[in-house]
This record gives sequence, structure tokens and C-alpha cells, in this order.
Amino acid sequence: MNTWRNASLAVTAAAVLALTTACGQDKGTETPNGQTVGAAKPAQPGNGGYGSDYGSGAAEQAAAKPAGQLAVWDSKELGKVVTDSAGFTLYRFDKDTASPPKSNCEAECAKAWPAVSAGGASAAPGTDASLIGEVTRADGTKQLTIGGWPMYRYAKDAKPGDAKGQGVGGTWFASAPDGKKALGGSEGAGSGSGYGDGGEEAGGQPADLAGLSVHKDPKLGEIIVDKNGMTVYRFKKDSAWPMKSACTGECLKKWPVVAPVDKNDTEGIIKKGFVTFNRPDGIKQQSIDCWPIYTFAGDKKPGDTNGQGVGGTWYVVSPQAKLVGAPK
Repeated sequence: MNTWRNASLAVTAAAVLALTTACGQDKGTETPNGQTVGAAKPAQPGNGGYGSDYGSGAAEQAAAKPAGQLAVWDSKELGKVVTDSAGFTLYRFDKDTASPPKSNCEAECAKAWPAVSAGGASAAPGTDASLIGEVTRADGTKQLTIGGWPMYRYAKDAKPGDAKGQGVGGTWFASAPDGKKALGGSEGAGSGSGYGDGGEEAGGQPADLAGLSVHKDPKLGEIIVDKNGMTVYRFKKDSAWPMKSACTGECLKKWPVVAPVDKNDTEGIIKKGFVTFNRPDGIKQQSIDCWPIYTFAGDKKPGDTNGQGVGGTWYVVSPQAKLVGAPK
């Protein structure tokens, strides 16, 4: 009997230790993924770190392929889009600069967004060849530029004509022939949310976002959004250890829980304490750094932050799971 009891206690202790380590007791060295790279998935064994491979080969292999003779295809949603000679969409990154040309996508970012080599690239027929150029990257390689903007492919585009990178993270867009964003003639429009028309598919939904990713709000900085681009919040009355939600009953109608998200379906956020909270009411809720997270019923479209500061207790969430803008 004592042997059985001791074994049972050991199993229980191990389970408690595992949860303790996950939820706030072991701060360890785990950090956010670093540079935001939109909706590409975090590292998986053997695939270079960002979800699906590019076409039939790894992203690193795709990066080595020359762009060759560029082409232009007329997308129903996006208008005229530049592709490489194989028909794969070329993209530009809002965090880069065109004057002077500079790439700010390095390291892990470049695995999801392989830089397009400048070698052997030539302008698409009927386009302005003077807009084609190159920029020297930090690693010394030459990257193709169009209108000064560095060009990339997207590792999740599996076949010619795919444009899954459009609007990712509110910062990645297919390139038009002049290097501007391919937005179907609506560049510069948008709602002021930071997504604009270019970050949305037909129907107004952000294009191909991860289950949880990072959006750069013009006022609040980097904040977490869900797969629909809706802002994620934390409640100051909750606790992380022990994990507990103070939002129950009617509160949940106004502040719906974020349903469980696969850990591999996230981008740019802290992974420590990324566990499912089994609430006493039977609802399963996602947590980040062991803090339960929610959306706000008062947010009507992607990029809205109408829940910020409500009641002095609800605040948007940083990629490190911290409250943004909350009084100290």
C-alpha cells in the first residue's frame, strides 16, 4: 500500500511541477521569437523554422533560385502583381525602406520570407526597367529591388499564383510593377487601423493570419491579435498563478475568451506559459504566460482597440504578454 501511495504522490508532484514551471514560477530564458514575420509558423524540426516549405523545396533552397525574367499577372483582388519567372508572387515589407533601399528582414524572418536574388533578374515586359535595382544585405548578398523596395518570396506560397503572404502582420504585401503595394487600386485607403485594404481579403478579413500574431498599432505599438485580426486583451482582476479568471457569466458576453490555439500556429509572441486554461464553467481558454486572454465584443473590425482601458481593468496585450498602457 505504501509503495502504491508513494508512486501516486510522485506522479502528482511531477504534474504540479510541470504546471508550475509552465505558469509563472520558472521565468527561465525563453523569450519571444524576435522580429515579427507575419503569419508564418514557428520552428518545426527539419523545415528551417517557419511552417510549410516553399513549393517543393525548403525555403532556403527557394531563396537561392534566381528571379529570372519577371512577369506581371492581373489578380482579381490585388490588381497587377509581380512574379518571378516561375510564377511565384514577390512581396515587399513595410519595415524596409526604399530611399535608401534597406532590408530589415534578417535571420529567422528571412526563413519565412526568402530574399529574392538580384542576380539574373530582368524587368517584366512592358514595365519600367529603370525601377529594377539591388541592395546589399547584411550578409553581403545582393537582393532584388523594385522601385527601391527589397523583394521577397513567401515560404507558405506552395504554387505559382499563390499570394498567401498578402497582408500578413499588416506589413507584408505583394508588389505591384512599380514596387508599390498591390492593393487593387486602393493603396493609402483603409480605416486607420493599421491594416488598411491591403491587409484584408475580400469580405474584410485579414489575409492568412496565424492563430495569434503581432500587429503594430499606430498608437499602442506591437499588440497581439487573433486569427481574424481582432485585438486580444487581458483582465487586471485575473491571476496567472494560480491561474484564475475573474470574468464569468455576463462578463463573457462582452469579453469572449480566446479559444485554444495550437502553439505552432503563433508568430512573434512569448511561448512560455502558453497553456489551455480549463475554466470552472467548462470553457477552454487560451492563456499566454499563464494569463487568460480575451477579445472584446465592442471591437467591430480588425485593428479596433475599443476595449483598451475599459473600467481601468482591461488592456491590450504585448507580445511578451504584458498589459499595454496600464498604469503602474
